[in-house]
Amino acid sequence: MQNGTHLYALDISGASFVKACGGPCTEGCVTLARIGEDAWALGDSKRPDAQPLRFTTEELDAAGIDPARFGLDV
Repeated sequence: MQNGTHLYALDISGASFVKACGGPCTEGCVTLARIGEDAWALGDSKRPDAQPLRFTTEELDAAGIDPARFGLDV
C-alpha cells in the first residue's frame, strides 16, 4: 500500500483525468486519474491550476468515491 509521502512523490504530468458528473457539468466537476498501483489523484476542473489531492484506493473507498463512476477500474 502507498503512503501519503510516496503518493506525492509520483509524477502525474502524464495522468489522464476524467470527470464524473451528476448533471451538465456547467460549473465544474471532480476529476480522477489513476497515477499508479493503488494510487489516485483527485482534482477540480474549476481550479485546473490547483494541485490534485492524492489518495490510495482504500482512502477513496472510505470517502465514498467510486472510480467506476468515472469509468475507471480499481
